[in-house]
Amino acid sequence: MTADELEDRLTPELGLDEQGTLLLDFGPRQFLVGFDEALKPYVRDQDGAPLADLPKPRQGDDADLARAATERYKTLKKDVRGIASHQVQRLEMAMCTQRRWTPEIFLACLAGHALVRHLVRRLVWGVYRDGRLESCFRVGQDGCVTDGADDAYVLAQGDDIRIGIAHAVEMSASDTAAFGDLFGDYELVQPFQQMGRDTYALSTAELASGRLLRWDGVVVPTGHLIGLTKRSWRRGRTQERSYVRDASKAMAGGLLAELTFEPGFMAAMVDQHPEQTLKQVLLTGPGTQGAPLAAPDPVVASELIRDLQQLCV
Repeated sequence: MTADELEDRLTPELGLDEQGTLLLDFGPRQFLVGFDEALKPYVRDQDGAPLADLPKPRQGDDADLARAATERYKTLKKDVRGIASHQVQRLEMAMCTQRRWTPEIFLACLAGHALVRHLVRRLVWGVYRDGRLESCFRVGQDGCVTDGADDAYVLAQGDDIRIGIAHAVEMSASDTAAFGDLFGDYELVQPFQQMGRDTYALSTAELASGRLLRWDGVVVPTGHLIGLTKRSWRRGRTQERSYVRDASKAMAGGLLAELTFEPGFMAAMVDQHPEQTLKQVLLTGPGTQGAPLAAPDPVVASELIRDLQQLCV
């Protein structure tokens, strides 16, 4: 079992009920806690009206119940803060790296997880057979699976079936439009850019040269370069005077991107050089040795270019 597979099974459910919510009881008053696209908790009263926060106990409430419910809510908010951003980032990286799940694991550990299900419901999922996207679906509030027309969808089963988060590069224009309208109708905000994600492709010249030419000489903030580590980039080894002047990213298919920049930065003194000039981005693949690269997977290429484009934002 990989670390990701283990984390699928160990993500805490925080005592939420089967609907992924929490009922807080003040005695004569009850409040329902749910979660938004960033797993930030929100509160509704017993009539379903949204509240700014959990109200303070008042005369007429059961003092013991209200006190316990208030403490439970405080603990929940603290626990979710430590989990939320990591879970959002984990699912985004699963989309970018084309991670897949068996239907059984998807239903049990993602769609059926008391907390993660709130993110699952705000994403478009794909059924993959032999690595190719066959169709898209979403998981509704009630846990039912539907297609882009919001009609019931039967999730395929079989040893060759895998479930993954559909990438914008893979989705057809009709699916993107249909699910976009559907999410708009339900007022669903996605936890990260999926359907509206910027997509890119390597040019013929870049494939022939093995270099991403569009960033030669571009000046970017040092902090943005350091932020690449959140997207599976690795800093190069420190050189003279403990400076870092390169970073690399290993991708599917044996593709490796190597980015160099100047003047470099010291890990302990990042502010000393607030800006870096990008020198070159080299692409290598297995057995290329200077020959033109075979066209990489479209998702891999798009996410690589998007990583570097974000440096300039």
